[in-house]
Amino acid sequence: MQSDKIRQLSREHLSEITVIRRHLHAHPELSGKEYETSEVIATQLTRMRIPFRKNIAGTGLLGVIEGKNPGKTVALRADMDALPITEKNEVTYASCNEGVMHACGHDAHMASLLGAAMILQQLRDSFDGKILLIFQPSEEKYPGGAIQMLQEGIFENEKPDSIIAQHVLPTLETGFVGMKAGKYMASTDEIYITVIGKGGHAATPELLVDPVLISAHILVALQSIVSRNAPPHIPTVLSFGKIVANGRTNVIPDKAEMEGTLRTFNEEWRKKAHKNITRIATSIAESMGGEAEVFVDKGYPFLVNDERLTQRAMKYAAQYLGKEKVKELDIRMTAEDFAYFSQQAPSLMYRLGIANASKEITSNLHTNTFDIDESSLETGMGLLAWFAICELAV
Repeated sequence: MQSDKIRQLSREHLSEITVIRRHLHAHPELSGKEYETSEVIATQLTRMRIPFRKNIAGTGLLGVIEGKNPGKTVALRADMDALPITEKNEVTYASCNEGVMHACGHDAHMASLLGAAMILQQLRDSFDGKILLIFQPSEEKYPGGAIQMLQEGIFENEKPDSIIAQHVLPTLETGFVGMKAGKYMASTDEIYITVIGKGGHAATPELLVDPVLISAHILVALQSIVSRNAPPHIPTVLSFGKIVANGRTNVIPDKAEMEGTLRTFNEEWRKKAHKNITRIATSIAESMGGEAEVFVDKGYPFLVNDERLTQRAMKYAAQYLGKEKVKELDIRMTAEDFAYFSQQAPSLMYRLGIANASKEITSNLHTNTFDIDESSLETGMGLLAWFAICELAV
């Protein structure tokens, strides 16, 4: 059976793919600067004799594996960029680039896709159709590499019938995968509010218009957008992670700045929430004698996993791993620019388990101790290859 052959090849390639993953982990690069990462991928694709295009959206690549005969087209996507985090792991493959770390598993995503490419290239005479290998830059930084790759015509010559992406999940044990049909990940917008007042000595508040106090009132009032304005059936998060008022204990500044994020799952409500944020901030500031300037930087749309593709993938995964290893997930308020790809063709982003408590590998994404159980790469590469072959046959 084809699945048995893929399992065998995954075991055979695990050692080599682990070496590649460790190299990528040790040499992380920030969004839009994935130059060495791109060269590593290009070298591997060249070695596999897989034709590819380089420099898409800066550092992105698109590889193509041709089957025995013409047929459907399936795209597999991995992201490439790292995060501005200083790694604290004491491992031989820890980041060599100070202040930069693969803390979101993108090294594992690339390694898994390269492993899948090795398998699919070896099996190309056993299937019909075409497989696109998308190595996407800048997922972590808006506007993101996905929209840029699309704008540069990545699917100009070949539009896929389906697009599949894999993302690690540290709350899921190695050997397991998880999926959610329908709406899965939230839209994301960045909220910037500048409150302008009149600064001066803190001991003479009657002579001032305090932007710090105004900001506090705005911050509290904005919470009503979720608790009192958001439709209860639409998940919504409004959080502020940065407030800067550059005064002192006895100095009230002229302005205060706040930065936050809005996450939700409905475009009409999203637009209304933007208006509510602006209305509340400006009216409160005005009522207290100040001004508020609001800028909403609209980010990624919410991500939708195609219902039929997801149901098929759950069946494929059960065949490959066993039904007990396939979990149904809930929605997430995190965001992904894979959402742009999901607007182009039936798409699926599924989760790969990478946790192993016995190895003390349990840290969350975007933390300075994040790591993966590298045995998960065997599942990662094999399942991607299996999904692609199954989808080509539909």
